[in-house]
Amino acid sequence: MLMNDSQLKTLMEALPYLSKFKDKTIVVKYGGNAMLNDDIKNKVLQDIVFLQCAGMRPVVVHGGGPEITSLMTKFGKKTQFVSGLRITDAESVGIAEMALVGKTNTDLVARLNHLGGRAVGLNGKDANLIIAKKHLADVYENGEVNLVDIGFVGNVEKINTELVNVLLDNGYIPVIAPTGVGSSGETYNINADSVAGDVAGALKAEKLLVLTDVKGIYSDYRDEHSFISTLTFEKAQELIICGKIDGGMIPKVCACITALSGGAKKTHIIDGRSEHTILLEIFSDEGVGTEVVKEI
Repeated sequence: MLMNDSQLKTLMEALPYLSKFKDKTIVVKYGGNAMLNDDIKNKVLQDIVFLQCAGMRPVVVHGGGPEITSLMTKFGKKTQFVSGLRITDAESVGIAEMALVGKTNTDLVARLNHLGGRAVGLNGKDANLIIAKKHLADVYENGEVNLVDIGFVGNVEKINTELVNVLLDNGYIPVIAPTGVGSSGETYNINADSVAGDVAGALKAEKLLVLTDVKGIYSDYRDEHSFISTLTFEKAQELIICGKIDGGMIPKVCACITALSGGAKKTHIIDGRSEHTILLEIFSDEGVGTEVVKEI
């Protein structure tokens, strides 16, 4: 079957990027609705396997909030949130670890390997990959900010990259669950966007791609014409401060800022629900999402 002109143009457009990004580390933060639909899930994972086959070094950091909620319901535990973060007591963090490490992580690894990749599952306890400390939630009451202990919810304190680099050097795809280990060996549940940003920065990744449920960043989310294709992280911070970026987009933009500050080259926020957005963002001239960079 002969290729048409459009297909040939796409292949030729990809050629310089294949050369440019060979042997480069690409971190993909995978979560949201792209994980809930089997067909979309397989297409996303096909893109990741393609990156490896094309000579790149993909790393996957995944979320799993819906899986945690579902498993907590089965155990008769109610889910409560403070400032958008799940209250996580000692029993709940065990359930979260079971959902993230025991279910979501192993499922993604199995799917990647079935598609021809060489994936290995990791969590924060493996070789002390993710050292964490307790996160205190900001709660605004009567015009004051109070710090509230919400249990075993953590912030990344340090990423130990040695194990990840060993796997990458030997042709494996590390798939990382967002759990961390504390100073006493305790488990912390960590926001997956935050983990992805810290991992990308620590690895000095060529790119961090954050998959979400919208096309990218808008200066006014109600106006599709206000889509922003490229912005600096200083401008991104301004948009957060003035309320143009809010809700679930804040941790994704903060992950980009963290990655760039840590040494990653470029970051991208893309719609994980659309087909092959990872490939289109990396291998096309125009891209499909919002690129957040240090400077333009």
